Amino acid sequence: MNEATRIPTASELGASTEEFQNLHEFVRKARANLDQNAWDYIVGAAETETTMRRNRMALDEIAFRPRVLRNVARVDASAKVLGRKLRLPVMMAPVGALEIFDPIGAAAGVARAVGRFGAAHMLSSVSEPGLEKVAEAAPDALRIYQLYVRGDDAFVEDRVSRAIANGYAAFCLTVDTAHYSRRERDIAKRYVRESRLRATGGDFQKGLDWRTVKLIKDNYKIPLILKGIATAEDATIALDHGVEWIYVSNHGGRQLDHGRGSMHVLPEIASAVAGRAKIMVDGSFCRGSDIIKAIAMGADLVGIGRLQCWALAAAGETGIVRMLELLEDEVIRSLGLLGVTKFAELDKSYLHPAAPTNLPDVFSAFPLLDIEPYRY
Repeated sequence: MNEATRIPTASELGASTEEFQNLHEFVRKARANLDQNAWDYIVGAAETETTMRRNRMALDEIAFRPRVLRNVARVDASAKVLGRKLRLPVMMAPVGALEIFDPIGAAAGVARAVGRFGAAHMLSSVSEPGLEKVAEAAPDALRIYQLYVRGDDAFVEDRVSRAIANGYAAFCLTVDTAHYSRRERDIAKRYVRESRLRATGGDFQKGLDWRTVKLIKDNYKIPLILKGIATAEDATIALDHGVEWIYVSNHGGRQLDHGRGSMHVLPEIASAVAGRAKIMVDGSFCRGSDIIKAIAMGADLVGIGRLQCWALAAAGETGIVRMLELLEDEVIRSLGLLGVTKFAELDKSYLHPAAPTNLPDVFSAFPLLDIEPYRY
């Protein structure tokens, strides 16, 4: 690779490798940088926050079955997604109001960062600076557009057309937000985000059904993703409609309380899909080992949500690059220790049920972190 095409490291972009050598250090720096409202927005979930804890518990209930005496001198963590080779099969998941965490760069900065590193970015339709400006800021990144439906068919068609015109590789409908949940951390403080105050058209999301899926598939040539699929039954209906990607997600535990953890749902979805569509998943994924577990269980792409926000709040655009570098390092080491040299060699034989060793919470993947998760 020549100097003109070489990917710059995070340190070259301004993020100190000395400051961030472990992933939990982004969380600690983010806590210092954010006010209480922004902090609660990202660490909190719906009502009792049970679904959020189950996301982490579902990951912690999986142990590895490593193989040994295999040549793992060269480990390749890359994957091909939507026709593009990525350094990691990782996507920055859609997060509304990213500008809370980095008012200067916001979603455009995240898209630039993943483009530089070689990951994917899904832009939330309720995150600034909007689909055109993000496309302009990161023309070479693998970009996906996610929509909350806030209008009629013409509204949907306008967003699909604009996403295609601006080079987005796929289009995503979020389908698990028919009603906005009770985020009790916010309610307890009587806090409402400005973006929520400006939001209109919520009844259109409540009325979203399979008819809109058919509308998009019948009229547009862009891969369609449904985000929030949580049962084999709905995955099967999606396949019947020609949906190319099933996105297993419970909104990070921020919508339906007392739901299943994403990694509890993933095997059911993978079995129902049986290779007829691609699968992405999110829900408390924040370590390299988490990514490996998801791919071994049948996912093709793993979404990073809260960790994305912590890295962005800690060090902006360069924090995202550095976070991805650390995730890549964890992935490469763990793949090698499992006895495989690439993701294609993984399957469920490398996984085993196990009792979790930690009580699950939003920070339980970071045992060295000294932050109380439930104080507000």
